[in-house]
Amino acid sequence: MEVIKIVGTDDTPSVILDAQNDMFEISGRSLPEDVAAFYEPILDWLDRYSEKPNEKTVFNFKLVYFNTASSKLLLDILLKLEEIYEAGNDVLIRWHYPEDDEDMQEAGEEYADIVEVPFEQVSYSID
Repeated sequence: MEVIKIVGTDDTPSVILDAQNDMFEISGRSLPEDVAAFYEPILDWLDRYSEKPNEKTVFNFKLVYFNTASSKLLLDILLKLEEIYEAGNDVLIRWHYPEDDEDMQEAGEEYADIVEVPFEQVSYSID
């Protein structure tokens, strides 16, 4: 399966989708001008991945900011991960947030309430 590696900018997150090396991560800031166009290849990749997922999928979200339009597409990603989980596969979502960022912590909690997937909140300090 092909690897998706997107280098983040001020407006778009870094994305690594590498099934062979068990790396699944979206990090940085997400406020792309055309949110649907940015996330479409990621959702398409997850559709293909769901046909033959790894034994265990640990998906890391390490966002420091996302806008409202991105929040819908992030939910779409989580729902695809939920489908993989419901098909009997081992899936874990790790939601990383700065320890002093209550908004990002709450966003993770809200997503965890919506999807039926093992969900881990991971706080970190910014030095």
